[in-house]
Amino acid sequence: MRKFGLIGYPLSHSFSQGFFTEKFLTENITGAVYQNYPIETLAAFNLLWAENNELQGLNVTIPYKKAVIPFLDNPSTVVQAIAACNCIRKFNGAYYGYNTDVIGFEKSLLPFLKAHHTKALVLGTGGASAAVVWVLKKLQIKYLIVSRTSSDNTINYHDLTEAIVGEHKLIINTSPVGMHPNLDQAPEIPYEAINAEHHLYDLIYNPAETLFLKKGAAQGASTQNGLAMLHIQAEESWKIWNAPMPITQ
Repeated sequence: MRKFGLIGYPLSHSFSQGFFTEKFLTENITGAVYQNYPIETLAAFNLLWAENNELQGLNVTIPYKKAVIPFLDNPSTVVQAIAACNCIRKFNGAYYGYNTDVIGFEKSLLPFLKAHHTKALVLGTGGASAAVVWVLKKLQIKYLIVSRTSSDNTINYHDLTEAIVGEHKLIINTSPVGMHPNLDQAPEIPYEAINAEHHLYDLIYNPAETLFLKKGAAQGASTQNGLAMLHIQAEESWKIWNAPMPITQ
């Protein structure tokens, strides 16, 4: 039995297990199983593989996308560049690390982009944020990162003015703010500055419409959640795990 799975903590609302279980059934894929592995610390990483000899691939989610990198023998070019990994393949005893969030975000965003989406606000600084920034650079979209703490590369939420929001027509929430069960929470930005030219993208998929997206839609903005991105990145993980040889990214 070929094993695949997801590491993170907690995993009570993970998407991946349900997706792959359904995929295996509908596509008649036999001899494969996908399980959640909610490990409280990465100290259990090597033990997890040792106790599961048939384990061939893992997805990685919060809070380990950055922390898992020292365990990799062969991180991809993208993983090295953005310091975030969400997909691991074990091949001949070596761990290969990839970032399929990059592909998932780009392919899901492109249908919504308009000519005036030349500047973006990226809310959050985690592993998903790094993937988003990589894509924005590739698409030559200027960006400003918004965080709870200021630094040379970020702006604080308290310093986010209506003028800044009005100028940046693409707003991407990469933070967990508003994720189930915290349905009454949303990033603290001046929503009154949003208009019909804005597009709001929330990487959260549970709930399907976060308060962030509701507030944007109320101002006339177009919106999307992270479900399409998740589907795409999951399919990319499957390709990586089933390639004859480890592929480069």
